[in-house]
Amino acid sequence: MTSSKALVLLIGFASAAVAVERFEAVEPHMGTLVRIQLYAADEAAAAAAFRAAFARIEELDAALSDYRPDSELNRLCRARAGVAVRIGADLFTVLEASQKLAEAAGGAFDVTLGPVTHLWREARALRRVPEAGAVRDALARSGYRKLHLDVERRTATLEEPGMQLDVGGIAKGYAADEALAVLARLGIRCALVAMSGDLAIGDAPPGKRGWTVAAGEPARRLELSNTAVSTSGDTEQHLDAGGVRYSHIIDPATGIGLTNAPVVTVVARRGIDADALATAVSVLGDERGRQLVKAYGATVWSEPRP
Repeated sequence: MTSSKALVLLIGFASAAVAVERFEAVEPHMGTLVRIQLYAADEAAAAAAFRAAFARIEELDAALSDYRPDSELNRLCRARAGVAVRIGADLFTVLEASQKLAEAAGGAFDVTLGPVTHLWREARALRRVPEAGAVRDALARSGYRKLHLDVERRTATLEEPGMQLDVGGIAKGYAADEALAVLARLGIRCALVAMSGDLAIGDAPPGKRGWTVAAGEPARRLELSNTAVSTSGDTEQHLDAGGVRYSHIIDPATGIGLTNAPVVTVVARRGIDADALATAVSVLGDERGRQLVKAYGATVWSEPRP
């Protein structure tokens, strides 16, 4: 995940029915463009809200990024194996949710796959499938049961040397949740935070039943409020080699990028769940994926890759 600064773009839309206006701002964070739409009394209130929400996302990137050498996540990965490390509340929340899903999904979601995901990033850059031996070595340093959390002490322990965590399959959903929560604390409850395929949605716009969003491929138009949506697929991140398309989503059982991966969309109460569930369903397949999503009180649909 990467982040950089940009000027906030404010666009006001008059609302005749109520004494608020619609504003929009876009900034690059966590390796993508983050778009926030909200309703506020005036431009000053909107600008203050945008500053606070984007600052929260930047704070989370500093904690959760596996691209930034100085991130809290990477500092944890550099700690001595077997030593319990006290970590911040945000990183612990994400790791705890990840481990809960890993157990429920039988390992189909696994944030300890960092050695494998890093290998496939390099493979996409080189445009060739990783060597089988390299995949085996990376898998040997992975496995969600090798990550141990202590809730009371808020510590994390990595069991083996050379482990690397990658929370890219859950961090954006959590960041969208947190940005929306910041806005709510400022009294702005009618808002939408979009981080690539991850959306966190607040109260409906004035005079409407919900925010109109397009999700999935082909896109479905949905009217939603107080929920989250995540769409996962390989349209943007993949490796084409030997006539096969390998997704950026890795099967933890094999260490190989999924082939013929569907486009999966999950609607859940929280972005942290929708984001991670979309990845898990991609790995599990339709039948087992639907059972998992139902256990989380969410909904899902998947479509063949267009």
